[in-house]
Amino acid sequence: MIDGLLCCFQYSDLELAINSLVTEFHQAAGNEPAMGPAQFQSMISNQLPRFAKSVDSEDGLSLVLQQMGVQKGDNISFESFWALINKEAIQVFSTVYKEKSVRCGCLLQ
Repeated sequence: MIDGLLCCFQYSDLELAINSLVTEFHQAAGNEPAMGPAQFQSMISNQLPRFAKSVDSEDGLSLVLQQMGVQKGDNISFESFWALINKEAIQVFSTVYKEKSVRCGCLLQ
């Protein structure tokens, strides 16, 4: 009975986007719990081309890794990647809704 209900269930755009982020991270990491900087740059170039300009140079990559809380030489965990996605989402929100009456009250900044 439950299997029959699941086949009819429609995922929301948000659920599909989250699934996509999780799937792409783990594919880029090669089924490891974290990825190296080269894997990270490749994933960003392929999946977030607008943001890819930020990590094209060594200095840009270092800055982004620092903002994610990743120390030089460390791999990028999913948690660090998610922190980056959160930061980008807040920036997009701020850009799209510049009206003073609308503010993002996200506590995850």
